[in-house]
Amino acid sequence: MGVAVFFCAELGGDELVLEGAEGRHAAVVRRIGPGERIRLTDGRGSWAEGAVVAASKAGVTVAVDERANIPAPAPRVIVVQAVPKGERAELAVEMLTEVGVDVIVPWNAERSQFRANPERVEKMLAKWRAWAFEASKQSRRTWFAEVAPVATTAEVAELLAGAALPVVLHEEAAVPLASLEVPATGDIVLVVGPEGGIAPSELKTFDAVPVRLGDTVLRTSTAGVAAAAALLARSRWA
Repeated sequence: MGVAVFFCAELGGDELVLEGAEGRHAAVVRRIGPGERIRLTDGRGSWAEGAVVAASKAGVTVAVDERANIPAPAPRVIVVQAVPKGERAELAVEMLTEVGVDVIVPWNAERSQFRANPERVEKMLAKWRAWAFEASKQSRRTWFAEVAPVATTAEVAELLAGAALPVVLHEEAAVPLASLEVPATGDIVLVVGPEGGIAPSELKTFDAVPVRLGDTVLRTSTAGVAAAAALLARSRWA
């Protein structure tokens, strides 16, 4: 098993002190003590690793003996996820993050069962970002997944229009996802509809040919990760 990963905004210096919530989690919850190795990352491509030389309830101190800066992955994968209900939302965010999606865009689709108001939107985004943050660490990412503000259908259409590869999943589409040519650079924008499907008016707004995954219909919480994995297998994973 690889070393545990923790978030640290500043990585300069040969000795780093991890304090605050992350430091307490390392020292108290994970019970990481002197001699154990951990990795610290800023979530934006840089990491530093070393052995813990001191630990207390306030956090840990790490003697850095290895560090690196990792370029941003290409192509960038953006998943527009129609807002699911309840625990399905957490499952979708965690799985998309673990598989390597770069940006998750919540979409309040016509058939989403989400009634938006400022307070509910703020609470939802806080949850999604917390899930993505924890899943990024769990999957040992150096570039953490981002959760964008909730998008309207018009804003989703703009994302698709600017994509190197626009992908709209639809169970009745004739074009298979596997037939698409995956670009080496730019943005892949993948749109996942709600449980009730993407409405005809939304499909007309999107300037992209709908595609299907296969012969079975996946739930909204799993369709995105399956499609993203299929595209990543032909690009960044190749």
